[in-house]
Amino acid sequence: MLVLNNISFEFGSRYLYKDASWHIKPKQKIGLIGANGTGKSTLLRIIVGEYGIESGEITMRKDIKLGFLNQDLLSYESDDDILTVACEAFERENQLHDEIEAILVRMEHDHSEEIMHELHDKQHEFEVLDGYNIKHKAEKVLEGLGFTTVDLVRPLKEFSGGWRMRVMLAKILLQKPDLLLLDEPTNHLDLPSIKWIEDYLVKYEGAVVIVSHDRYFLDKICNRIVEVANQKLTQYVGNYSQYRIEKVEREELQKSQFANQQIYIKEQEQLINRFRAKASKAKMAQSRIKQLDKLERIENVESDNATIKFSFKFTKQPGKTIVELKHASKSYPGIEILKDAEATILRGDKIALIGANGRGKSTLLRMIDGCEEFQGTRELGFNVTKTFYAQHQLEALNINNNLMEELIHLTPGQNETTLRTLLGSFLFHGDDVFKKIKVLSGGEKSRVALAKSLLMDSNFLLLDEPTNHLDIQSVNMLIKVLNQYEGTFIVVSHDRFFLSAIANKIWYIEDKKIKEYPGTYDEFEEWEEKRKKNGSDVKKEIVIPKNKADNAVDKQKEAEQKKKVQQLSKTVKKYEEELAKIEADKHDVENELAKPEVYADVNKRKELMDKYHKMEQLLSQQTKVWEKAFNDLIELESV
Repeated sequence: MLVLNNISFEFGSRYLYKDASWHIKPKQKIGLIGANGTGKSTLLRIIVGEYGIESGEITMRKDIKLGFLNQDLLSYESDDDILTVACEAFERENQLHDEIEAILVRMEHDHSEEIMHELHDKQHEFEVLDGYNIKHKAEKVLEGLGFTTVDLVRPLKEFSGGWRMRVMLAKILLQKPDLLLLDEPTNHLDLPSIKWIEDYLVKYEGAVVIVSHDRYFLDKICNRIVEVANQKLTQYVGNYSQYRIEKVEREELQKSQFANQQIYIKEQEQLINRFRAKASKAKMAQSRIKQLDKLERIENVESDNATIKFSFKFTKQPGKTIVELKHASKSYPGIEILKDAEATILRGDKIALIGANGRGKSTLLRMIDGCEEFQGTRELGFNVTKTFYAQHQLEALNINNNLMEELIHLTPGQNETTLRTLLGSFLFHGDDVFKKIKVLSGGEKSRVALAKSLLMDSNFLLLDEPTNHLDIQSVNMLIKVLNQYEGTFIVVSHDRFFLSAIANKIWYIEDKKIKEYPGTYDEFEEWEEKRKKNGSDVKKEIVIPKNKADNAVDKQKEAEQKKKVQQLSKTVKKYEEELAKIEADKHDVENELAKPEVYADVNKRKELMDKYHKMEQLLSQQTKVWEKAFNDLIELESV
């Protein structure tokens, strides 16, 4: 179908590909993977002819039809409605429709047999191409990608870049190319749309090449994985999970071959050094030197697993409740997101907030953060320090700083070794730390912004699409960071592998309420499938049969335990309120002491300083009392 034979391609004074080969066969579903910057998107552009190769050969079937979804399509604009734009995929059908309309106009004056035959031929071809159903086909694909029936008549220019990309994807899918090239197709899709396109591509009759960092997506669709690394293309049979298994086996073999070759090289070098000075053996030594020069060296295997050597801790221990939303209602013109909703985030929660786009996930994050107005109340818990990570933080990076300068500016007290260790955890090694922000890729900027977020000594993180622009290795790194993080977080993401690895609770917005599933993402998916089949809520519960006497004793113990927890919770909350009051009073005194006129009045300054020291002492005593009650509560809750 398409063959790349020993191609070489140089970009910016370095080779992305050197004598690389690849054979794409009909009906193959291929995942094209590799670290950011290795040239995956470039390879797709080489295939469609946008970039020319330096050497090698590309051959393909003459009649092959290519479809290429790329990020440049985000800028496409049109005054036409999105249904009309999607229907542009049917070029021949649209041409025949126009020709038939023109013939019908001519037939008002021309009744010849020739024009009747022409009309019949055109209508027959139109019918064979199923031209009467093109709008129905386009509607089905657009609605599968998340558009409502009302959306279909809205002009393309009214939609954001992400939604325009969905229209472009629909148009390409409707063209049904022999080879479909998709560059990060899930970037602008929500979970329902990702699942829809998965099902569509599994049944797709043509060949597909997908550049994606979504492991679940690659597992569901692909029967081949091609890895871009070291300027070569290496093919693996199977999906992404099978690729990981085979890659480990290949790497073990390569490590063994490398070790054996190193022993051989060392032995040969020792012989050469021993006999080089002897005239009788000099010829043999020269021969062995030539053999070593011709030897094809085996590369050692570099691990692509992120190593975390930084401790992501915080100095303030929060209370049991991190944040509460009460009677929360939020709406925009034409859409009501929440109505009288309730939600509580507790210390230690690792929450994944999921759902379709437009359901209010990012809005809810901003409400929890306190930067979005809404009807109802938001109560932040005692000692909670928060950080909100979102894509706009990439724009807040100072592009003229290097990585070290960006972090030093945030935490001037940190030493260079600590910051280097942190950057190393985010895959920046050696001289990488002195790169300017302005030369970094989108994924690298995301990693810097994430590093900054975790350096801010927060015990509560709000993360909005943190995996956007990250390659698989970087997502693995972020998973390890969040699993090591001892605080609480809530995260919005469409990466199901990421969510399954980090969340212990699932939140979703349904019927304008915030619903919670107390389990992992994989458990939620299984529960959701059962719920759909049964057509109603299925409660997550484990029933263990007991006799009546045991039940009575258990209920009594449970009631006593619950009562103790409630009493101690009230005590802890009371202590937290007292501490908050003392801290507020202390802050007022600090503000007074900062006034210039206080320094002119010695007596006033002495009076305030005495008051300040007493408050510090009181704060220390009350903190110890709170800590004891707090630890007692944790112990009681764990029984």
